[in-house]
Amino acid sequence: MLCETDVVGLVQGLSRRRLRQWVQSGWVLPAQGERGASFSEIDVARARLIMHLQRDMKIGPDAVPLVLSLMDQVYGLRQELRRLARAVEAQPDTVKQAILRSAGGG
Repeated sequence: MLCETDVVGLVQGLSRRRLRQWVQSGWVLPAQGERGASFSEIDVARARLIMHLQRDMKIGPDAVPLVLSLMDQVYGLRQELRRLARAVEAQPDTVKQAILRSAGGG
């Protein structure tokens, strides 16, 4: 787990003040412990994403929650599709072929 200083050092252009604003807004969700916020690698990746959205893509602060929500939904759907693909792959060939036919893929 990482502290605020670590995250600020890992995300180019990120200040401690901005990171705290993102945490307060719920855009980054660190674990809270006895010593304060503890950030994971996922939190760092999310901070990099937010920085990219705001700095490079010029997405305003009012739109960031919507973009993050949509990206979270896409991520969740991708996880579901992977689980479904694994379940289909575990089926006998006759079942897999039937699924492909019903899905229009064969």
